[in-house]
Parts: sequence; C-alpha cells; structure tokens
Amino acid sequence: MDMMTTASKRRRLERSPELKAMVLAECERPGASVAKVAMAHGVNANLVHGWRRLERERRQAASAALDQVRDAAAARAGDTVGFVPVMVEQSTNGATIEIEFRRGSLTMKSTWPMTAAAQCAAWAREILR
Repeated sequence: MDMMTTASKRRRLERSPELKAMVLAECERPGASVAKVAMAHGVNANLVHGWRRLERERRQAASAALDQVRDAAAARAGDTVGFVPVMVEQSTNGATIEIEFRRGSLTMKSTWPMTAAAQCAAWAREILR
C-alpha cells in the first residue's frame, strides 16, 4: 500500500458529531489541556485544534448573521442601529450611573450606584445585544 492511499484513508475517517462535541466541551473547561483531552479520546491533538478553529469560525459566522438579522429588523421597525452619543456629567449628589434606552416609543431608564459600574456595563452589553 502506498503512502497516498494510507493518507487518503486517514482523511476520510470521520468522527461522530457526538465525539467532536464531547471533546470540544472538555477542551473548554478551565485548565484543560487539548493534548490530554485528545489523547484520552484517541484523537490527534492537531485534529482537535482544527475542530476548535472550525467551531470558532462557525460561531463567528452565526453571530455575524444574527447581528445582520437584528440590524435589519431594527431598521424595518424604524430604530436607529449603532452607537448613541452619551453625555457624562459630574454628579455631586452621590455617585450614580444613569442610563436611558430608547427604542421607538419605548423608553427605559435605569440608575446604578457607581460602585457597581462593572455590573452595569455587563448588563448594558446584554441589553444592547
């Protein structure tokens, strides 16, 4: 058997989607080693790195597609899409963060203590997704 035939057979050997999902999930755990996870499942680490790259690309493409759908829906609804200028004022009556969101005829206001600025930023990111 020549080398080309052996290499072709190896490339055609498909792993089940369940195995790929399990391996990728194990690789996402904090402190996980791709090499150790691959070895535990009898798979080459380079193959697992390839699966991870493809999964990252798939997620990015899905996220970009979802963003396009959201932007199109917002445009159809008459909403503006993008960044909105924010005016920051120095407050002397206690340090707070005040946020006002507007979408069409709906307005939402929120006030956060300055000590929770990180949580406020995380919340705003989720709301603006």
